[in-house]
Amino acid sequence: MTAKHIAWFSFKGDVSDARIEEHLAAVRSVVELVPDVLAIECGRSYTDRAGGLTHCILVTLPNRAALPRYLEHPKHVPIAEALVADISELRVIDLDLED
Repeated sequence: MTAKHIAWFSFKGDVSDARIEEHLAAVRSVVELVPDVLAIECGRSYTDRAGGLTHCILVTLPNRAALPRYLEHPKHVPIAEALVADISELRVIDLDLED
């Protein structure tokens, strides 16, 4: 069974497109920096069905026990803190999924 950590969010209005791309590139780099991360996907929604939220991050972990190790990993924390500083609204869900 794998675990998914899913965050969907919108950026503050004054955050530039270039800054958003920097954030997304940093998020994508986590797969190389944090051993428990099996995959990371992120991007902008192409519809308006998320109630004003515009972006999403999908993190695949080997199991639910890996979530706190991922969240607290010293390579993840500064990337997450920088991202959250530019976010106006954030929602998160964590799931166990059958393989």
